[in-house]
Amino acid sequence: MKYSLGPLLYFWSTTDVESFYHAARSSDADIVYLGETVCAKRRLMKPADWISLARELAAAGKEVVLSTQALLEAPSEINVMKKYIANGEFSIEANDVSAIYLAHQQNVPFVVGPAVNCYNAQTLQLFVRQGMTRWCMPVELSRDWLNNILNDCAAMGIRHRFETEVFSYGYLPLAYSARCFTARAEGKAKDDCQTCCIHYPQGLAANSQEGQRLFTLNGIQTQSGYCYNLIKDLASMAGLVDVVRISPMAEDSLTTLSAFKHAELTGTSDSVTDPIHCNGYWHRLAGLSTHAI
Repeated sequence: MKYSLGPLLYFWSTTDVESFYHAARSSDADIVYLGETVCAKRRLMKPADWISLARELAAAGKEVVLSTQALLEAPSEINVMKKYIANGEFSIEANDVSAIYLAHQQNVPFVVGPAVNCYNAQTLQLFVRQGMTRWCMPVELSRDWLNNILNDCAAMGIRHRFETEVFSYGYLPLAYSARCFTARAEGKAKDDCQTCCIHYPQGLAANSQEGQRLFTLNGIQTQSGYCYNLIKDLASMAGLVDVVRISPMAEDSLTTLSAFKHAELTGTSDSVTDPIHCNGYWHRLAGLSTHAI
């Protein structure tokens, strides 16, 4: 299997972003996704900056994909998406169906990201016809569901025409909203949020009244409260999954990616253990559950 660094979901300073991706050049990552996918107000990194980083990573031998925003709310955001699609050098990750439409119009190969609701082989067949080269399945789907979809794709004669990617480590991106939950937690209006999410480089924990961590707030994005971790499930991915996605949470995410790769090769998985983690969705269980292997 190949290993990817998913797009950075949090708002980091320019220095931290550049430091992280400088380190990624010599990492074990095969594929690196770049770009702002959550909130258009996070403007420290411009499209030209992401493309510059993309060239550096590509020169280091990485496959680079430019990721587009998942929730578009204004014409200016569509224009930014068009800049990514028209970059002329790199494929894109479409996190909204409009990006798929525009990429198809311009004959730009694309990855369908986990934010796109794609739950059956018929939809995948449509996307393949439009230029999809890889599909990252929605995070709430299970191994059994994936197996059934890929069997259907094989019967339709399209299984060999795209790669399958699975979000395998990090706080799961569950939902997007026009409201900003981080700003609300700080008593700020969304229009005057002062991009306060930059103070929470791994999101803001939201606990139940009983003290259980239920969610992670990341601006307009709601994530899982527990860290999703499929390192002990790598064996069950054999024959189904082509790319294992690690979602960047800190610079040690590069170490996490290496640990996943080592676990696949050796069959050991003790090097990545979180005090609060889950793998329920992969096993058709409640998302917060942890299925012991």
